[in-house]
Amino acid sequence: MTLPGVKCTVSNCKFWQQGERCNASAIEVNVDGGSSNAHASDQTNCHTFAPK
Repeated sequence: MTLPGVKCTVSNCKFWQQGERCNASAIEVNVDGGSSNAHASDQTNCHTFAPK
C-alpha cells in the first residue's frame, strides 16, 4: 500500500519505494523533546522510519 501524496527521500527506510514514495500503512511524526507543538519542520521526526 502506498500512501498517496506522501513523499519520502530516505532511501534506506524499509518503507521507501521507487519514485520517493512511502509504502507504510500509517505514519507517525513526533515533535523533538516530547512537546506537542512545533514551529518548524526541523523540530519534528518521523518515527515510522525503520532501516532496510
